[in-house]
Formats: sequence, C-alpha cells, structure tokens
Amino acid sequence: MRKIIIHIKSIDQKGIISTYTDALSSININIINLEQHVEPDDQLFFMRIEAEILDDKLTYESVEKALSKTDKKINGTSKVFIKEKKQNIAILVTKESLPLYDILIKNKTTEIHSNIKIIISNHKTLEPIANQFNINFMHLEVIDKAVANKSLIKALDENNIDLVILARYMQIIPEIIVKKYKGRMINIHHGFLPAFKGDRPYHKAWKRGVKIIGATAHYVTAQLDEGPIISQDVVQVDHHHSIKELINSGRNIERNVLVNAIKAHLEYRVMIHGKRTIVFNK
Repeated sequence: MRKIIIHIKSIDQKGIISTYTDALSSININIINLEQHVEPDDQLFFMRIEAEILDDKLTYESVEKALSKTDKKINGTSKVFIKEKKQNIAILVTKESLPLYDILIKNKTTEIHSNIKIIISNHKTLEPIANQFNINFMHLEVIDKAVANKSLIKALDENNIDLVILARYMQIIPEIIVKKYKGRMINIHHGFLPAFKGDRPYHKAWKRGVKIIGATAHYVTAQLDEGPIISQDVVQVDHHHSIKELINSGRNIERNVLVNAIKAHLEYRVMIHGKRTIVFNK
C-alpha cells in the first residue's frame, strides 16, 4: 500500500477539512491520520494528512491534480510527499564525534529513515567513523573560503542532497547555500540564560552558576542561530555539577534535540510559517 503525507495551508474558513477529505475519498484515498492547527492571530489554517492510496492505478501526479482543484475552491495550497521515499542527507561535522555517531546509529537502526550520502568535514578527524559506516567522506579544506564553498556546493549537488545537517560543524555556511537549502538545513546549538556566546560556553555558564541548560535545533537562515525552531529541550543543573558534568549533560540534550528535529523533518511533520514552525505529532 502506497502511503503519502499531505500538507495543506489556507486562510481559516468553514469546511476546509470536509472539502479536502471528500476530495481524497472521491479518488479512493484512505485517511490514516489527520492533524490541524489554526494560527489565530494570522487566521491561517494548517493541516497534515497521512493517507494511503487504495487504487493501484492512481498516480501521485493524479493526486496532486485532484488536490489542486480543491486548493482553488478554498484559495489554499497543498503539497504531496511520498512517505516511503528516503531523503538524501549530507552531514557536516568538524571534530566532535558523538553527534555524528548518534545520527549514524539511529539511521542504521531505521529510527531515522534516510540515505546518508556523504559526511563532509573541515578536518580529517572523523573520517574513520565514515569508513566504519561505509559512507563517503569528504575533507573540505577551508584555507581559501571561496574555493571551499564551491567544493561544498558541488558535493551537495552531485549527491542530490535533500537535507543538510550541521552536527557541530564549526564553520559559517555561505549565504548561497543557505538560500538554496532554505527549510532543508538543520543546525543545533546550546541554549543558556543568559546567553554565552563564543568559545567555551559551558565553562562560562558554570562560572555564572546557571540552573538550567538547554539546546535548540532549528532551520538555518542568513541570521545566525535565528532560524525557525524545530525542537528544544532543557535539563536542570545546580552547584553540584562540575564543568565536565555540565558539558556532558549539555551535549546529551543537544544530540537528542537534533535527532528529534531530523526525524520531524524527514517524517514531514514540520510546516514553516514565517519565523515559526508548526510541528505536528506523529
């Protein structure tokens, strides 16, 4: 049975759900799960539908065509995704191994449903991990940033990358790539109050005696660390925690939040609305 995910967005109005469900039923599509959300301030309606195509002769193009007619009725937009299709992923790393290991292991056990095509790094430190998992590794020298950026773009294009993951990649992504992968590039960073920018943030946080540390996974935009948020979490700490314990707690939560964000994206549970995201339950 072929399964699809449908995203729908429109001005909030009466009868949206019934209009779309009737349209799907008329072409022999069975709805498995449906979630909807209304942004009250903007009067916008968002819906995610998981469904199965019961007619073997029905093409994905025919589904899109049928939905486009419904879109016109209510002045909405819809998009169809093939649930079983694996997205091609590129992971960008520097020297930290744990986030990379976490993603690779979860992909191996199919908790993350994807094709990891290439691991790209500005150091060779993590190349043995790529070899261990039989994944192509590319060492990206960043001596000349213009040359490095061209090499990065070429690698992403040649591997038909759908999603870019920055797993503690300690380099600025050029704006041309950020624009090309808008809504398809995920980054992770720590979250403290107050914010501790620059190097050794956990050391700075320990000196200030923070009581909560957290992490944020978000889509990358031209504004550093200000993209639409996909996943966040926090953990409480206190004066008993050493700097090492603080770092370990922070790194654990960063990895968990990053994986949660990757899964939400790959499962088509995220809809972007300006600087916000609507993240549906599975």
